[in-house]
Order: sequence, then structure tokens, then C-alpha cells
Amino acid sequence: MDEMCLNIGEAAGYVYRLLENGESNMANLKSHLKENGYDQQIAFMAIGWLSREDKICMAKNGNSWSLKLK
Repeated sequence: MDEMCLNIGEAAGYVYRLLENGESNMANLKSHLKENGYDQQIAFMAIGWLSREDKICMAKNGNSWSLKLK
């Protein structure tokens, strides 16, 4: 597996662990990921990974998105 896929998988795991603590918004998740060395593109790909695996629910709230585990 190439380095990009490993980074996305690690970021997806990080997002999953954050969401185990409860619902969060996209801005908060991106901020946590950035603090841990992941850029915005990796953050979006990680969220897409979890969405594709049917692990998260997403809902638009005004101008932001909220995410939680299924």
C-alpha cells in the first residue's frame, strides 16, 4: 500500500476515535487533524473513507456539516 493510502487510513482511524467521543462538526475535525499533521485534503479523504465504509452519518446544519458514528 502506498504512503498516501496509509496516511488516509491513519487519518480515518483518528477521525473515528474522535467521533467515539460524540458528534462533531467538520471544522472541529479538520482542526484536530491539522494539529496532528494532516492537511485538509487528507481530512476530506479520511471522512470519505469512513463514509464509504458506512461508519459515519453526516448532516448539514446551516453552513456546516456534523458527523457522528453510526
